[in-house]
Amino acid sequence: MKSKSIKGNSTEAIRDALDQKISDGFKPTLAIIFISVAQDRNAVTKLLNDKKIAVFGSTTNGEFIDEDSETGSIAILLLDIKRAHFKIYLEEYPEKNYRETAQNLASKAKKEFDKPAFLIAASHMETDAEQLLFGFEDIIGKQVNVFGGMAGDDFSFSEQYVFTNGLESNRGTVVLALDEENIEIKGIATCGWKAVGTEKIVTKSEGNHVYTVDDVPALDITVKYGGLENVTPENKNLLLELAANFPLQLQREKGDPVMRPGLVVDWNDRSFYCSGTVPQGSKVRFSLPPDFDVMEKVIKGVEQLKETEMPEADALVVFSCAGRIMSLGPLMSEEIEGIKNVWNVPMAGMFSNGELARATGGNLEMHNLTTCCVALKEK
Repeated sequence: MKSKSIKGNSTEAIRDALDQKISDGFKPTLAIIFISVAQDRNAVTKLLNDKKIAVFGSTTNGEFIDEDSETGSIAILLLDIKRAHFKIYLEEYPEKNYRETAQNLASKAKKEFDKPAFLIAASHMETDAEQLLFGFEDIIGKQVNVFGGMAGDDFSFSEQYVFTNGLESNRGTVVLALDEENIEIKGIATCGWKAVGTEKIVTKSEGNHVYTVDDVPALDITVKYGGLENVTPENKNLLLELAANFPLQLQREKGDPVMRPGLVVDWNDRSFYCSGTVPQGSKVRFSLPPDFDVMEKVIKGVEQLKETEMPEADALVVFSCAGRIMSLGPLMSEEIEGIKNVWNVPMAGMFSNGELARATGGNLEMHNLTTCCVALKEK
């Protein structure tokens, strides 16, 4: 598999970069596009479609192909993969039937490949992406490889999009199905956030909608812990502060805890929606603000992935939580550079509203404030 990455701040810049990359005979068949909602995604998709390049696309909270991340830009990973080894699907879930939607997509892929693996992106803040993961497991089995992230919108938390050639959705999922018998895919999700305080009980929840913790409205107990002020619908920075600095850590019987920040507040009862399931009766803890150990743990996790499972790679895709760049600031470039240096192959990444992968020692789950690194190699 040959791969190259390009980035730009306009469709014209992408056109020029693309022409330059294919001038030496490189013929990409697939483009993984991470793009700001401020850019013309339809124009960029048409540009690639005209060159008969299949598109897997998502809007973001920031984009990168190297250690220098940007907002408002376009980052693309171009891959020359045999067309018989991948398929792209896009389906919507207006009725919130996430699991059934994923089951349908997995069934389609199963007809194409004996052993499919998946790269996915999904849109809409209320989406319970963990139900999507369960849908893939239902059809393919617990061993299925699924990696991805939730679309962003430059931190406006209003409307996100996923797209492919001729289709887009603000309440749907785009899926890249890969023939794992020909394309090796390995990934890791690493967080590094440290828990603090005593365990608390989720006393009322439905799916990813958390109503109360220790019988206190979810928003109120978070506000009390974090000492937040101006907790009103008019405070446009509140959701960002909640998600980036005061997430819940969902304790697991198996594997590392997973992060569950509040992403959408229901002001009627001061509950909030998380990006993944928080079972009623489960145990949660709050988190300490991050320090240097957070970055070091991520890079060491990726190095271990190379040492134990993926000694060589042709390309790298990274889904890093938007909350990490808010918490780590300029230090985020060090983490991205550290990841890229592990294999030193073409890479594209996005800052997402949630990450999809298997945590260390755990199950396939939805994550937040986490970096999901996915390595690809043609066999």
